[in-house]
Amino acid sequence: MLSPESAAVVRATLPAVGGALDEITKRFYGTMFAEQPELLDGLFNRGNQASGEQRQALAGSIAAFAQALLATPDTRPDALLARIAHKHAALGVTEDQYTIVHKYLFRAIGDVLGEAVTPEVAAAWDEVYWLMAGALIALEARLYHEAQVDPRAPWRQWTVVERHEETADVVSFLLRPADDTPLPAARAGQYVSVRALMPDGVHQTRQYSLSNAPGDRLRRITVKRVASVADAPEGEVSNQLHRSVRVGDELTLSAPFGDVALDDSDAPLLLVSAGIGCTPMVGMLEHLAATGATRPVWVLHADRSPADHALRADTDRTLGELPGARAQFWYEQDAAGEPGARLGLMELGELDLPADADVYLCGSLPFMRAARAQLLRAGIPARHIRYEVFGPDLWLAHGEN
Repeated sequence: MLSPESAAVVRATLPAVGGALDEITKRFYGTMFAEQPELLDGLFNRGNQASGEQRQALAGSIAAFAQALLATPDTRPDALLARIAHKHAALGVTEDQYTIVHKYLFRAIGDVLGEAVTPEVAAAWDEVYWLMAGALIALEARLYHEAQVDPRAPWRQWTVVERHEETADVVSFLLRPADDTPLPAARAGQYVSVRALMPDGVHQTRQYSLSNAPGDRLRRITVKRVASVADAPEGEVSNQLHRSVRVGDELTLSAPFGDVALDDSDAPLLLVSAGIGCTPMVGMLEHLAATGATRPVWVLHADRSPADHALRADTDRTLGELPGARAQFWYEQDAAGEPGARLGLMELGELDLPADADVYLCGSLPFMRAARAQLLRAGIPARHIRYEVFGPDLWLAHGEN
C-alpha cells in the first residue's frame, strides 16, 4: 500500500519524525484548538489534553502505523487501528474531520522540523497520513453501518431508572431508552460514550463500560469518581455524574462500541481485573449466565479492600449461576474473613491456570502490564490475551501489543 519511493523516505526520516512527535502533537493540538475551539465541545477530552495523554496516544499510533507500513508495505494494518476506530465511532467522528486534522498536523510538522521537511519528505508522510486516515474512515463507516448510526446524529437520550451507590466512590446508573425506537445491538464487554454538559457550557464525553448483560432495553453503566491527585484535576464528567444525576434524569449516550468484546467459545475464560476494571467483566459474567454458558470461567480481581470492590455482590451472584465458575480476589487490606480472598497484590503464579484460556484484562496500565507478564510466564500465549484501556491507549503509545 505504501509506495516504494515513500517507504524509502519514511524509513530514513522515521527516527527524526518519531523523536519529534511529542512536540509535533503538542503544537498540533494547541494550534488547532486555538483556531477551532468548537472542537473541544464534546469531541476532545479536556482532561487528557491537560495531562498530555491524548498527545502521547496520537504520537504512538502514528509511529506504530508507520512502522507497520514499513514492515509490510503491501498490506493495510487494520488490526492496529481497530481500537482507534471504535473510540472514534463512539464519539461520532466524521470523515471531514480528518481533513481538519491533516491541516493542523502537517503545519505542526513543518513548524517543528523546519527545513528538514523537504517536498519529498512532506509527500511521503502525507501518504502515510492518508493511508492511516483512509483505513480509519473505512473501519468507522463499517461500524456506523453495523450499528445503524448516522455519525452526524450519533446520540440518543436515556432515562435513569435506578441509581445505586456501589462504594464510596462508585455509582451505577440503570438506564432505559427515552423513546421506543430500535436499539443498536451491544456485545458483552463494550462501552458507550456519555455526553455531559459541564457548568461552563462545554460538552465533555467519556466512555463507560456496560456493566450488565446487554440483551434487553435496560443498560447499566458504573462510574468511578476520579479524585484530584497532586497536580491532576478531578475527573470533571465522573464528578458531574456523581453530584447531579438522579432517578428520572436523562443522559445522552452513544451506541455501544469497543473491540474487546466477549467471543463465543468453549475455551476456558480468565477475566482479570483491578479496581473499576471489573465493570466490563461483570457485564461478560452476566451475559454468560443469561445465555447458559458452561465454559470454565475464572474471575481474578485485585482491589484496595472489600469495601472498595465495586459490583462484588453482582459478581458473587452471577458466579453462583455459572457451573464450573470460580473466583480469586486479592485485597491490599482487610482481606481476613473474606471468602476467596488473599491479602496483597495479585499473584497469578499462585494459581494453576489453564494454558489454553482466553484472557480479558482491564485495569490500570501498570496493573495490566504486570498481569500480562505473569500470564505469559504461566504459559498463556500472547495472542490469547486481550486488554481494554479506559482513556487514550498509552499501551500502544509505548509500542506494546
